[in-house]
Amino acid sequence: MTVIIRRRERVVSPPAEELQFFATTGKGVEGVLARELVMLGMGNVSQEAGGVRFRGGIDACYRANLWLRTANRVLLPLTEFACQNPQELYEGVRTIAWERWLTPDLTLAVDCNLRDSAMTHSGFVALKTKDAMVDRLRDHFGRRPSVDTKDPDLRVNVHLVKNRCTISLDTSGAPLDRRGYRLARTEAPLRETLAAALLELTEWDGTVPLVDPMCGSGTIPIEAALKAGRRAPGLFRQFGFERWPTFDRTLWQRLLGEARDEALVTLPVPIVGSDISARAVATARENCERAGVAGLVQLAQRELADFTPPPAPGILLVNPPYGQRLGEEEALKPLYRQLGDVMKQRCKGYTAYIFTGSAELAKCVGLRATRRIVLFNGPLECRLLKYDLY
Repeated sequence: MTVIIRRRERVVSPPAEELQFFATTGKGVEGVLARELVMLGMGNVSQEAGGVRFRGGIDACYRANLWLRTANRVLLPLTEFACQNPQELYEGVRTIAWERWLTPDLTLAVDCNLRDSAMTHSGFVALKTKDAMVDRLRDHFGRRPSVDTKDPDLRVNVHLVKNRCTISLDTSGAPLDRRGYRLARTEAPLRETLAAALLELTEWDGTVPLVDPMCGSGTIPIEAALKAGRRAPGLFRQFGFERWPTFDRTLWQRLLGEARDEALVTLPVPIVGSDISARAVATARENCERAGVAGLVQLAQRELADFTPPPAPGILLVNPPYGQRLGEEEALKPLYRQLGDVMKQRCKGYTAYIFTGSAELAKCVGLRATRRIVLFNGPLECRLLKYDLY
């Protein structure tokens, strides 16, 4: 008897296309974001002013949007060219294969950032970019897409600096600080991405208590719970890439499933937030529910004078008001003195961090900062001040 063994042919999948991405972030946060990307396993991570470049397949784009805590947006650069006049802009944009990313049935919008260039009007640059896009698409499809500045299917970013133009796709859609949990906001809220950056800069790793005695709408405790609980910050929102013709729904559902499986149900240490305002604490509770971390954060209405943290060691991180209008700074000095007293008397063994935009108010704390980190809250230069409490 002859046994015929047939050799099974090996099916080789084509290699995934490697792309370059640029994750934007606030000034001073680039190093934190670079570390995040390295921890996510991204390739060729390279820090620059205003953001971090990295490489990977489309799965890297999806994972970056889903998991990054300190990025503002994830951009996909398509081309870069010299640009000193409208014709060079039009020709450079028109060379891009827009039919890959957009059909006549989808909508588009163009954002423009420019400085130090011969072309000085951002609105005109955005309009000329749009013209080049729709002209190419009309030639290809026989029809052109419409513009929707508020909720487009594809958002294009034009970055024109020193007569060098970079055209990118905005893979994120809405900025990444919009996690989807903070529908109700208290006055002057801290952006979620900045709160996450502050937590990273304290080097809190979830093994000791984290307390915020002036938590407002709960952004710092919630971001702490998302981090310690291994919760993907983008789990409850949608992204720009989900509306692209190239969207891989199967891949995305797999990544979402993996993220859900990663989440912890309990934490080994408490995360505590309190505030004098009953309305702020009620808002914080609602935000915790939407973020899926209600069981991981302890919230209470409490005056600062009555604050007592869990046993040391631990991290105290607080973002007190710092008054941007005339007269407000003077009125806030007693609050900073009280904060310093509470830190000295109740928080021995803790490491405390105060994020403030006022050097004058920081003096009222009455303690010597062992470290000062410059960050920006929007256009305002601020400091994250570290205090070792013995």
